[in-house]
Amino acid sequence: MAELKLQHLDKIYDNKVQAVFDFNMDVKDGELIVLVGPSGCGKSTTLRMVAGLEDISRGKLLLDGRDITQTPAKDRDMAMVFQNYALYGHMTIYENMAFSLTLRKENPNVIHKKVLAAAEILGLTSQLNKKPSQLSGGQRQRVAMGRSIVRNPKVFLFDEPLSNLDAKLRGATRREILLLHKRLQATMLYVTHDQTEALTLADRIVCMSMGHVQQVGTPLELYDQPNNLFVAGFIGLPPMNTWKVTVREGYLEGPGFKCPLTEKERGILAGHAGKEIVLGVRPENIALGSDVSVKVSNNENLGMNTLVYGHMGDAQRISAKLKGWMEYNTGDDVSVAFVRKHFFDAETTNAIR
Repeated sequence: MAELKLQHLDKIYDNKVQAVFDFNMDVKDGELIVLVGPSGCGKSTTLRMVAGLEDISRGKLLLDGRDITQTPAKDRDMAMVFQNYALYGHMTIYENMAFSLTLRKENPNVIHKKVLAAAEILGLTSQLNKKPSQLSGGQRQRVAMGRSIVRNPKVFLFDEPLSNLDAKLRGATRREILLLHKRLQATMLYVTHDQTEALTLADRIVCMSMGHVQQVGTPLELYDQPNNLFVAGFIGLPPMNTWKVTVREGYLEGPGFKCPLTEKERGILAGHAGKEIVLGVRPENIALGSDVSVKVSNNENLGMNTLVYGHMGDAQRISAKLKGWMEYNTGDDVSVAFVRKHFFDAETTNAIR
């Protein structure tokens, strides 16, 4: 059992700069939580507070009901995997994985069993006698994970572990982490700026900006029901299209374009007649239709889909992810329809539902 509670965590540095504001979350036993956001949003600082590598300025941290806010990092029963592998180059893979247990002076037979078990899980059995320099980047990251597994911690902490890998290795190692989580059923906190990692790995995502939590939810909740414009723009690739529009009777009016509303959408916007709001439409929620005319700037063929970039009306940029292989030229006019729309308050940027 490893339940983690982060209660009103603040991080304020000596120069009075506050990096994290009132972070609250209950992490369930065996849950994989991904903290995501741009650089400087406070996600790594939050992870380091959980690990004990940063002091907690205010708030409490509970592990299985026990207050560990002031507990030293070495006594928190957590294992951290860093962005750089931090392997000892002069040691074999076996020695690297066994190092923390050797320092604790555990029984050599116990160490041997734990290292072999971890190597089997990660597919490293044939690599145990090699040095780190003889392994690929993905294999070295697996060694770093193996070093954590042998400790059998209550919580695994990952701080952007795939950032140093190329795209192909990132995808392969991401799958290995997901399989590892399913096999160990361990509680994990994972930090990344890559939304693809967040969407594919997480049981729940914590989206952060400027030290504040913007939304907590399942990947589908953040993608399909973003709380505000920040989450809407950060989650999803290509990013959501957004335009300022005015709510009219039965349609939305933007600079040089009009967009019809369904009966349901009219009900959602009933209290905003004549007001300016922000319309959001994901590129994949745009299809060929007759609602809006787009003048094509360029397109990117991706096999089953084509990314079309262009303008609507008065130079309003738009990107659409259309199904199929489309051949458009610069200046072509294409009519499209918005299959799914999102609405946001122009002042607060919060979602209108």
